[in-house]
Amino acid sequence: MMAKTPPPATRAMHASLVAVWLGTALVSALDYLGFSGLNHEGARLLAEGGIANLQWQALLIWSGLLADLLIGLALLLRPGRASYLAALLLMTAMTVVGTVLQPALWLHPLGPLLKNLPIAAMLWFLLQARSSSSDGRES
Repeated sequence: MMAKTPPPATRAMHASLVAVWLGTALVSALDYLGFSGLNHEGARLLAEGGIANLQWQALLIWSGLLADLLIGLALLLRPGRASYLAALLLMTAMTVVGTVLQPALWLHPLGPLLKNLPIAAMLWFLLQARSSSSDGRES
């Protein structure tokens, strides 16, 4: 039995989430390497949050960007319950860490943490839509 093509809105949500994760990984790498024009924003945020050790900063930044890259690739290449759930769990963990280190980011005008609420809603929707798909396949 052939799988049903998801509606355009579902495909758009999925594509935007792939772009968020892959884009975040790329921007994080460029920022860490000094090529983004952001002046090492990730390291600055970690330092302001109490993590001033450069080795810890490097470990956290590279771990985060590799996790973002892996989630982005999983969403791109293996969309399904496992990748949506992994993305939701990673986003939740990063939101908690961000809240502990920089709670003021919830009040930032560009909403770096507040944006995670609609991302969580999209992931939850896609997870539920995949769960209720009628083709019977586990993905």
